[in-house]
Amino acid sequence: MFTGIVEEAGTVEKIKPTAKSIELTVRAGVTGRGLKLGGSLAVNGCCLTAVKLGTRGKFKLAQFDLLQETWRRTNLQHAHVGSLVNLERPLRADGEFGGHFVTGHIDGVGRITRWERAGQDHVLDIAAPAEVMRYIVFKGSVAVDGISLTVAGVQKSGFRIWIIPHTYEITALCDRKVGDAVNLEADLLGKYAEKFLAARRRS
Repeated sequence: MFTGIVEEAGTVEKIKPTAKSIELTVRAGVTGRGLKLGGSLAVNGCCLTAVKLGTRGKFKLAQFDLLQETWRRTNLQHAHVGSLVNLERPLRADGEFGGHFVTGHIDGVGRITRWERAGQDHVLDIAAPAEVMRYIVFKGSVAVDGISLTVAGVQKSGFRIWIIPHTYEITALCDRKVGDAVNLEADLLGKYAEKFLAARRRS
């Protein structure tokens, strides 16, 4: 379980397709501390398992094996060496809960349709698939590349969010541009509410 409070932007070091998986190696700073083999790390909001660890100076090199399903359903398929990726460690039982419940399971991939500066902040419009839009509500929560954000506006096939300077500076959003793909995870509470209401209607 994660909270969507991204700790840093890591860098893609290597992408190597193999017969069994796609090996993705990421260079991490603070999020690499304490990471062990078999441990989890959210990479652009996608929960991945570390299968190999190394070091380079003060950085940790973490390798993850991505199945074709994960590769196909996330924006990691568009990553390349040097790409920035958002990193977050799992929530500790005694940790501070500052965002919202984020599972690390991507619901769909959206596309940036507007990405502009507005005063000190940035405005970001995202076109999203229907399976994500059904859970998007005004002032509700959504995870964009693993970042817990508040929906500022809802259109028929997309939504708007505002990005404060701190979020822009410490996340991979500073590397994004119009047309780029972003991983989306809708609010878990909305999914449960939908299921419970559907069950009541059937009874």
